[in-house]
Amino acid sequence: MTDETSKTRAVRGSEFEQRFLKGRVIDIGCGPDPIVSHAEPFDLQHGDAQMIGSLRPREAYDAVCSSHCLEHMKDVPGALAQWWQLVKAGGYLILVVPDEDLYEQGGWPSIFNYDHKATFRLGTTTTWSPVSYDILSLVENLPGAEIISHERQDQGYDYSKQRRRISRKDRVLFRLQRLSSGFLRRFGHVGSKLIQGLKPVFVYVGTPIDQTSGAALAQIQVVARKRRSIEADAAAPPAQPAHRFG
Repeated sequence: MTDETSKTRAVRGSEFEQRFLKGRVIDIGCGPDPIVSHAEPFDLQHGDAQMIGSLRPREAYDAVCSSHCLEHMKDVPGALAQWWQLVKAGGYLILVVPDEDLYEQGGWPSIFNYDHKATFRLGTTTTWSPVSYDILSLVENLPGAEIISHERQDQGYDYSKQRRRISRKDRVLFRLQRLSSGFLRRFGHVGSKLIQGLKPVFVYVGTPIDQTSGAALAQIQVVARKRRSIEADAAAPPAQPAHRFG
């Protein structure tokens, strides 16, 4: 996926940042594109996100964020539990993961990202994927978790190009497209022109499309708050109901 955090930021709006991203923030798996400029980045060079609980202090962050990282974890529930430990009481967990139907498009293993180890759905019990998690259920079951918002983000996504099931033929065509593009890139500007010229050909023969390589989003966002103690929660004003942002 390309610049997913920047694309997501554009649809969230300033209200989201002002409400959830103040104070001490850590962004797990952000690469060069953190959720906000003051966020502490945590990526491969900083350690294993699967074991972050042993690398960063517990309950030290007002917001723990991760965009398109959880699907790379070998143990999804285990990693999520460790990320949750970093959140202060009253703080927030902000998760963005690929939507399995929009991104993977009915194919496993993923043809668009070979390192994906899991797929995600939002609040449904049925799935075609053998490695699927209901991200809403995972977060709801974290100790003291209160769901603030949850949504499928599909801005710019063209449903007419979505596959319901990735076939063996689809895999062959996509592999050929990748190989030809990789070869042509060696020829610089001329090769780039040839790649662009071949795109309509691959579309015509039915090659699956990763729409997130362009401007489209194909993901799920969940925001959860970690409850304070029972006494503090009783004195606090009631939380707003879960809703959409953006």
